[in-house]
This record gives sequence, structure tokens and C-alpha cells, in this order.
Amino acid sequence: MNTHKFTWLAWLLAAGTLLTLAGCASFDASNQESLLSAAGFRVRTPETPKQKELFAAAPSYKVERVTYNGKTFYAYKHEKKGVAYIGGEAEYQKYQQLAVQQRIARDNYQAAQMERDASRGWYGAYGPYAFHSGVRMWR
Repeated sequence: MNTHKFTWLAWLLAAGTLLTLAGCASFDASNQESLLSAAGFRVRTPETPKQKELFAAAPSYKVERVTYNGKTFYAYKHEKKGVAYIGGEAEYQKYQQLAVQQRIARDNYQAAQMERDASRGWYGAYGPYAFHSGVRMWR
């Protein structure tokens, strides 16, 4: 009986983990698209047979540096939507700056949250109720 419960619990946890990871992946993809668009990347749908061939061979959800006919550009393939985000060196540099700014903002937010959560434990640490839960020390 206990083995059955353990197996069921293990499957439930595994499914929850997979759903969480899938949710993070889609969030990361939409976040990536927002950064690319803000940096000036253009959305293109492959139309010619050569474009479709290059699109099929490209890795999904990753910014790649590509040199074609002596020109360097950057491409991000969104496989599910069937589009690519294309930009030059200037757009890529802007994308990198935005990504760093976003990372700094996220880290600052997380630090503020941690500080706030930690400070809650110290609220009321001094005073009449400090060491006796609910029992007033001073009259």
C-alpha cells in the first residue's frame, strides 16, 4: 500500500516539475521576443525554399550569429510560430544591453524581496513581547 502511494506521489511530482519547466520555457521565449523586438529585430517568415531550408536547420529559441554572402546578422528562430527575428550588429548590441538591464532589475527586485522577507522575522524582536510569545513581560 505504501509503495503504491509513493509511486503515485513520485509521478505527481514529476508531472508538476515538467509543467513548471514548460511554463518557464514559454515565459523565457516570450521574454526573449520582447527584448529582441525592443532592440529593433525584425520578424520574418521564411518564404523562399532557401529561407525555409535555413530556418529548418537553425536551432530554436536561441540567438545565433550568421554570416551569409559576407554579411553578418543575428537570428532567433521561434519554431512554434514559424518566424525568425533578424537583426544586425547594432540591434544585437542593443539586445545585449537590454538583457543586462533586465537581469540587474530582476536581481535588485529579488534582493529587495529577500530583505523584506528577512526583516519580517525581526519585527517585534525587541520590546515587551520579544521573548515571551503573547505574555507581557512588563507591567
